[in-house]
Amino acid sequence: MELPASLYVPAEGGWTATALTIGPWDPGLQHAGPPAALLLREAERASGIDGGQTVRLAYDIFAPVPVGPVRVSATVVRPGRRIELVEAVLTAGDARPLMRLSAWRMRSRADGAAEVHTDPHPAAAGWEDSRPETAAFFSEDVAYHRALEWRFATGSFNSPGPASAWTRPECDLVAGEPMTPLQHLLVMTDAASGISAALDWNTMSFANVDLSLALHRAPQGEWLGMDARTVLGGTGAAQCYAVLFDETGAIGRSTHALFVEPR
Repeated sequence: MELPASLYVPAEGGWTATALTIGPWDPGLQHAGPPAALLLREAERASGIDGGQTVRLAYDIFAPVPVGPVRVSATVVRPGRRIELVEAVLTAGDARPLMRLSAWRMRSRADGAAEVHTDPHPAAAGWEDSRPETAAFFSEDVAYHRALEWRFATGSFNSPGPASAWTRPECDLVAGEPMTPLQHLLVMTDAASGISAALDWNTMSFANVDLSLALHRAPQGEWLGMDARTVLGGTGAAQCYAVLFDETGAIGRSTHALFVEPR
């Protein structure tokens, strides 16, 4: 199977999404992971803190993002030499924002001022001993689930319940520019509610309206993972919680708020 080499290719004034961005709900709409990473890229490029670290990322998803041309822009809302807040916005076709990122960034220090404490990752096995798997619920053969290699330590894409999975990139984020570990983390993390689905994909939809990550250190290496659980509220709302990690150990946590309704 020949796959696109990247999630996005340059277009006049922006980017065009490839088939690897297609989400599970509609072949004309993107999975939120790729545009989340594209917004992160724009926010980091706008940053005034050279070599800084992004420690909190809060995404609002105002409307589905179509598979096609998109534009991203970023503004430093709260400038500073040590701490800053950057906002990035994604549009498609008109000026109406479809996704927004609010990212707190900090100066990176390596002066030994604080003891480093790394919790071990919660996966039951490393990526080498985890089970390769392909999601069965995408309507298109070439879609988001092909953008990453997936290996499951516990749980499954294709059955309900909590899951712990490792991933590595199978493509670039934008053409000719390999994914950074943090971009990879964003492409992956929006799928936390997919790997830990508590409902039947065929009868229910449970799209997230936001995505939030809190990171105590930057991800490192080729393989990243998440240990995810979805909790139903019984009122049309649900939450997905995940521990995010690399091979060294935990790096932070993520949350999604899900809107649940029959398909």
